[in-house]
Amino acid sequence: MLLLAGCGASGPASLPNDQMSASFPPGGIVDQIEVNATDRLPLRAAVLVAPDGRATPALSITANPAPTESFSQQFPNSPYASANFGVAGIGSNALSPALVGAVPNTQTKLLAVASSASIQLADPLAYRRNWQKYRIRLSFGDPPQVVTREIAAPAPPPPAQ
Repeated sequence: MLLLAGCGASGPASLPNDQMSASFPPGGIVDQIEVNATDRLPLRAAVLVAPDGRATPALSITANPAPTESFSQQFPNSPYASANFGVAGIGSNALSPALVGAVPNTQTKLLAVASSASIQLADPLAYRRNWQKYRIRLSFGDPPQVVTREIAAPAPPPPAQ
């Protein structure tokens, strides 16, 4: 679950708890692990570590700092589009046409970094036999502030029938 804060709120929402997950993408792709993370720091490295210590780095990593989404809607037929609301002394240019009859923009901003990585399995058969002993090592941030975390590797998808 991602926590979002609206710009019109009374204050910024708290940062989401660090969230990390790994899975095989739907559709039967058996040799690629997808990692998703939400953290205050960007994901900079993702490595699949085999039981014997062999490391397979991610093929690609993306980090989207503080993703935002904006929304506005205009009401051209609004009964208030040309109303002066009974206020005398306001010139005709005082109310911007872009604002009259429109709802103000709202913006939602994630107070963290949404990151993802793709790791290609070097040996899918070895992984399938021993996947419970594999780990995924994730490195967040840039020097001097680098944080490393480990998560369990995902179970392989069921064999195709």
